[in-house]
Amino acid sequence: MGVVPSGIPSSRQGAGRAVPLSLSTLADQVGAGCAALEPLIRRIEAHVFAAARLHGDDTTVPVLAKGKTDTGRCWVYVRDDRPFGGPAPPAAMFYYSRDRRGEHPQAHLAGYAGLLQADAYGGYGALYLPDRKPGPILEAACWAHARRPFFALADLAANARRKAEGRAASVISPLALEAVRRIDALFEIERAISGQDADRRRAIRQELSAPLVADLERWLTEKRAGLSRGNDLAKAMDYMLKRWPAFTRFLDDGRVCMTNNSAERALRGIALGRKSWLFAGSDRGGQRAASMYSLIVTAKMNDIDPQAWLADVLARIAGHPASRIDELLPWNWRNANPASAVAA
Repeated sequence: MGVVPSGIPSSRQGAGRAVPLSLSTLADQVGAGCAALEPLIRRIEAHVFAAARLHGDDTTVPVLAKGKTDTGRCWVYVRDDRPFGGPAPPAAMFYYSRDRRGEHPQAHLAGYAGLLQADAYGGYGALYLPDRKPGPILEAACWAHARRPFFALADLAANARRKAEGRAASVISPLALEAVRRIDALFEIERAISGQDADRRRAIRQELSAPLVADLERWLTEKRAGLSRGNDLAKAMDYMLKRWPAFTRFLDDGRVCMTNNSAERALRGIALGRKSWLFAGSDRGGQRAASMYSLIVTAKMNDIDPQAWLADVLARIAGHPASRIDELLPWNWRNANPASAVAA
C-alpha cells in the first residue's frame, strides 16, 4: 500500500527463527492483493455510482516526496440509502490524488447525475452547472457543517469544560446561541423520521420543518443586516444564505439527509490512521490505500468483519467464476470456511 505504519515488525517469528520482512515486501503484498481484488473494487465502484444520491468528502494524506512530505488527498463517495429505508446495501468508493484540484472530483463524477451531499468546496462548482453532461448534479448542503461556526461562536464546548472544572462561564454570543437552537430544532425532527421511507420523510418535513426553515431564513437575513462584513458571525450567516437552495433541498426530497455525516464517518479511519502511520510512500501507495479503504469501509458498513472477509475472498477469488463475482461482495458474502473467520 505504500503506507508506513508504526509498530510493524521487521521480522516474523516462525519455528524459532526470525524471518525478515522488509517494508517493500509488505507493500508489494498489499499491491498484489489489490490486483487480485480489482474486480470487486470495480463492482463496488459501479454500485456506488448507480445511486440517486451520494455523499462526498475528502481529507489529507501525507505522501513522501524528495526530502519532505507533500499533502495528498483521499476522496470518498458514499452510497447509503438506509436513512430513507432504501433496500440497496451501503458502500464507499475512495480515490487518491496528489493535490486538491477540482479536476479530481469532476473526473470521479464524470458519468454521474443525481444528488451530491457535500461541503461548499469550490472544486465541485462545475458539477452543478445546469447544462452539464450527462445530466445535472444537484447540490445538497450539510447543516452540521453550517452549524459548527455558530456552535464555536456560542462557545458551548468551552463553557461546558469550564463548568466541569468549577470555573465561571464566559460570555456567550446570543445570536450564535439562537442560531444553534433553531438548527437543533430541525435536527430533532430528523431524528424522529430516520429510517422512514422517502415519501413519509418529505411529508413530515413539509409540515414541521419547512415553517422553521422559512423563519430561520428571515431571522438570518434580519440579523445579518446589522453585522459588518468581517464579523465571524456574519461569515457564518453568509455561508448559509448564499447557498440557501442547497440547504433547503432536503425539504422537497425525502432521500436527502440534512448532513454529510455518512462521508465523514467513512473518512474517520483515515483520520485515526494518520496517528499510526507516517505517510504514503508514493502515489502508487496512495492509490493502493484508496483501494483497500474502499474494500474495508464497505465491509464495515455492511457489518462484515473486513479481515475475515478479505482472508476468505483472497483464498477463493482465483478459482471463482467471473460471472459470479457479485457473490463475493460484502453484502452477498457467505464465508465458505467458518473456521477461517474464527482464526482471523
